[in-house]
Amino acid sequence: MTGFDTKLNEAIKKYNSLLCIGLDPDPNLLPIKDVALFNKEIIDATKDLVCCYKPNLAFYESLGMDGLQALEQTIAYIPSDIPIIGDAKRGDIGSTAQAYAKALFDIWQFDAVTVNPYLGKDSLDPFIAYKEKGIFVLCHTSNPGASDFQELTIQVDKNPHTLFQHIAAKAETWNVYGNVSLVVGATYPKQLKLVRDICPDMTILAPGIGAQGGDLRGTIQYGLNGDGAGLIINSSRGIIYASKDKSDFAKIARQAADQLRTNINIHR
Repeated sequence: MTGFDTKLNEAIKKYNSLLCIGLDPDPNLLPIKDVALFNKEIIDATKDLVCCYKPNLAFYESLGMDGLQALEQTIAYIPSDIPIIGDAKRGDIGSTAQAYAKALFDIWQFDAVTVNPYLGKDSLDPFIAYKEKGIFVLCHTSNPGASDFQELTIQVDKNPHTLFQHIAAKAETWNVYGNVSLVVGATYPKQLKLVRDICPDMTILAPGIGAQGGDLRGTIQYGLNGDGAGLIINSSRGIIYASKDKSDFAKIARQAADQLRTNINIHR
């Protein structure tokens, strides 16, 4: 078991939660302008309800140096017993991939990251080499356009498979250190079931609950492994922007997070 898996499982047990909250500071939705303060308020309100947090780097990068400083402050503020997934979706080759891995793991100190497998295994090797870190490979994403490529039928050893099934099978072979996991959107429960059949023990991060209208019951039914674990359910906008009121956004975020955690545990 990797360092990330250990930290994640301990958080799941301690907080009785499979809930991950995405910390995505969208300037068009923020109830206050100070990103770091907004995140701190959300963390203070929800830190006993989650198994991890997931900042999406795009939102911080789009704010320039102020955004990166807010990300740095946010990472430092998250309690040390709660793992942090850097949602970066990186994918490149050679020295560029090595630089991405170094930045995300050595500089930002994320416990896990999301990566894009489109360029093949050598593009992910620098990430996988960090044996104590978690690597979440995009398999079947939550967006409507996921089917454009991910559900194309391909021939593998003369047998037809969808591309996302092939990615899942490949990820299983890449998991030599036990640190490879998958991203499968909660908006596609049937595809999630197919992925779980291919990867019975692998941890799956399921985004898309909340604002994207994901199927919570189906996600839990098909996403849990044989031990009733191996699943992280992410919600971002549905929790952190549950209220637009400057005076109560943290309180309402806690209520939304608590309700979602409760619903998850009912279905578990």
